[in-house]
Amino acid sequence: MIRTSARKTPARELVIALHCSGAGAAQWRRLDETLGEDYELVAPEHYGCDSTGPWTGDHAFTLADEAARTIALIDGNDRKVHLVGHSYGGVVITEAGRHPKVAALVYIAAFAPDQGESVDSLIANPPPGAPVPPILPPQAGYLFLDKGKFRDSFAADVDEEKATFMAHSQVPWGVGALSGAVGKPAWKSKPSWYLVATEDRMIPPPAQRAMSKRAGSTVTEEPGSHSIYVSKPQVVASVIAAAAKGVGVAA
Repeated sequence: MIRTSARKTPARELVIALHCSGAGAAQWRRLDETLGEDYELVAPEHYGCDSTGPWTGDHAFTLADEAARTIALIDGNDRKVHLVGHSYGGVVITEAGRHPKVAALVYIAAFAPDQGESVDSLIANPPPGAPVPPILPPQAGYLFLDKGKFRDSFAADVDEEKATFMAHSQVPWGVGALSGAVGKPAWKSKPSWYLVATEDRMIPPPAQRAMSKRAGSTVTEEPGSHSIYVSKPQVVASVIAAAAKGVGVAA
């Protein structure tokens, strides 16, 4: 888990950020540096991944695992929480975000499912000509992206050295998470904000627009890849700040 270091003044806003499949929590570092002292960022790894990287436990993680762990993090704090989800992380915040301490949902190029939907169902019928994510066949119940195609699909606007590091530091994604269906979506009862990455080659921008419209989100569009939280952390930070202002948690 990535947790920000001690700050000179107490952080007024708590942000819990859920990353996507394949990416590690450390990739939120640039966002943490950009958010400033008014925010504390907590970025957990996927369920079952210990601090050294290997996966633990006797099963591939599921949406239920991820949601339960996120709820435990929320319960462990005495402040209102802004939940941020990138890609698959959007599914997690949609499920866990019903928690009464959650003030706002922030989707960053993310899935925002409706009740009964899963990643499987949302990607089942891609539009003609849509880019196909380079997901490799499952390995022992986990999924990875093809390292050779990673930058083009996932991080086209990230410099080559950093994108190569991201490709080689992928964390495995449990196949079971693909089919995890959302219960009552949190966006039906919580205000939401959505950042559409208009050059995304993992989740097509038209799909992002459709999900954000359905959720009634406040939408920002910005040219960027699926890794816009790495390439343009200042844009992501501004969306989070708008959400915080919108729900009036800050003093």
